[in-house]
Amino acid sequence: MYCRNCGNEINENAEICPSCGVKPLAEKNFCQNCGVETKTNQEICVKCGVKLQNTSNILTSSKSKIAAGILGILLGSLGIHKFYLGYTVPGIIMLLVSIIGGIITLGIAAGVMGTIGLIEGIIYLTKTDEDFYEIYVKNKKTWF
Repeated sequence: MYCRNCGNEINENAEICPSCGVKPLAEKNFCQNCGVETKTNQEICVKCGVKLQNTSNILTSSKSKIAAGILGILLGSLGIHKFYLGYTVPGIIMLLVSIIGGIITLGIAAGVMGTIGLIEGIIYLTKTDEDFYEIYVKNKKTWF
């Protein structure tokens, strides 16, 4: 078997690749059968014809772009989508601005936070699964 992250040959039972330290099936860069480099959305290896295993972090991530998008659209002013993605500080900022700022500005601050949540929710839903995972789960981009 070959590591899908670095392409080096590894033991079939390996939990972690000794060359790169990544789970052998965590990425989608190399064919698990022959080790040839593959493209992101490729389903069949062009060299050996084997169906590529689709076990990337994108599909095993516990963070759903649909859930994050809907939370952003419906509860964006409270920052719930931020908490869902694991962004505690931005979530608290949105929550406090909506509540405290909303009281002081008679709801205008909450409206602004709701608009930000709506925009972020739409952005999440329009991203591909791969882009959403890469940008918001892996790289942890917190705003827009």
